[in-house]
Amino acid sequence: MKLLALIKKEFSRFFSDPKLIITMIIPGVLIFVIYSLMGTFMNEEDEGYDFKVYRTGDSVAVSMLKAAVEATEGYTLTIEDITDAETAKTAVKDGKYTAYIVFSEGFDEAVGAYEAGSGKPAPTIEIYYRSGDSESMSFYSIATSVLDAYENALANKFDINRGDTVYDYSDAGKIVQNVMAGIMPFIIVIFIFSACMSITLESVAGEKERGTLATVLVTSVPRVHVALGKVIPLSCIALIGAVSSFLGMVLSLPKIIGVSVGSFVGSFGFLSYFMLLLLILSLVPLIVAIISVVSTASRTVKESSGYTSVIMVITMVLSLVASFVSGIGGWSVVVPILNAVVAMQNILTGSYVVWQCLVSVLMNLVYTAVIVFVMAKMLSSERIMFGK
Repeated sequence: MKLLALIKKEFSRFFSDPKLIITMIIPGVLIFVIYSLMGTFMNEEDEGYDFKVYRTGDSVAVSMLKAAVEATEGYTLTIEDITDAETAKTAVKDGKYTAYIVFSEGFDEAVGAYEAGSGKPAPTIEIYYRSGDSESMSFYSIATSVLDAYENALANKFDINRGDTVYDYSDAGKIVQNVMAGIMPFIIVIFIFSACMSITLESVAGEKERGTLATVLVTSVPRVHVALGKVIPLSCIALIGAVSSFLGMVLSLPKIIGVSVGSFVGSFGFLSYFMLLLLILSLVPLIVAIISVVSTASRTVKESSGYTSVIMVITMVLSLVASFVSGIGGWSVVVPILNAVVAMQNILTGSYVVWQCLVSVLMNLVYTAVIVFVMAKMLSSERIMFGK
């Protein structure tokens, strides 16, 4: 009977507390929303590409390639003949053209006369492209698929991109930089959140649990001052972690890409570093304010830690969405945290716009001010602070 009483007591405690019920339900809701959003973005139909391709030489395979491209909705292919190979290669390198295809002289006749196993070099097709560019890589994939099928039908009578010639004009360092640009902001946000969480929970929820915060509230100090008295110093302390993250990112990128720190800093530019620092600094008071509000609404450090963990998961998801989902545009500037992550990624890839960075910083500061105001109102509520 005592066991049943204890079981009943625990069930009663759980089901009579809406906060505990919400804590149990939220993970499932988050998983559904997160995967639904990511699925919507990732399975979004491709808008298509307008391929511009240079060509030297000719073959019946060109008509097959055109048919394959135009059979895909939204895709078009424009082929221009050119005799100057260097001009064509430069255009592909600079991103002005999608690709450059070279058919060896008298390709179709040579293919018809070629005997597999003769030991003689087979006729060749060369395709110059950029693997780091989605459009160029998409064309290359279609072209090689069509040409491979044609080659198999002819019993391997020609070769594609034979030998040690460099056909991929994408900079390996740039590709690595783009990958790291997607991962680094996520890592930075998580580090900053962890640093803010470690110092804020004890300062707000801890004092509330011990009753020391109530001592401050019985005085005539304005509640806004109490809220600011928490957010400002905690933000300053957390800035140490933010600056450390910034320096770690600045010093590690050159090593990852494989260049010297001096050359990387010189090519990156002072404005880019300045924008990065501003974005990181704008995140600190925002995250501190968010955790402070959650801690104010919680009765204990343990409860606050549970809710904050959920918020941290949401923050991680926002960062991951920005890292692995394409199509996030200028609208992200109004979404807290996500705006800074997207802006940092754009800076690291060299495609940032100054106004988006500045608006993201401003919006994060505005959100911080609003959250501080909400916290002040919560501090004035006897029901929240004293459970009355």
